[in-house]
Amino acid sequence: MVDRRGLPLAVVLSGANVPDGKKMLETVDAVAPVHGKRGRPRQRPAKLHADKAYDDRALRQELRARAITPRIARRGVESSVRLGRYRWVVERTISWQQGFRRLRVRDEKRDDIHEALVHLANAMICWGKLNGHFC
Repeated sequence: MVDRRGLPLAVVLSGANVPDGKKMLETVDAVAPVHGKRGRPRQRPAKLHADKAYDDRALRQELRARAITPRIARRGVESSVRLGRYRWVVERTISWQQGFRRLRVRDEKRDDIHEALVHLANAMICWGKLNGHFC
């Protein structure tokens, strides 16, 4: 999960054969509190944009129960063209992650090592974004 600027917010690892929608709520719950404004820090984002792979009535209801407005394209109804304005940010962040050779093809047998490498890459992306290397 990334914010609107492409900074990674949360990562959840799963097998390649697990559909993305199955891990969506776990990823949303993994987002750390958002600080900045006065008062109680917000735990979750206000809106969530997702493509048609996440189109499920139960997911939409769970997001609304968490006070998140779902912006999910519906299968067979909406085209993915309007979603492209938001989706490219996610794809760009994935591209930045693929810039780290150890993450392109997973050679690690242990999940904890691979997860640590993903978190390290995300930290380096955030650091580079702060320094102006990633635009």
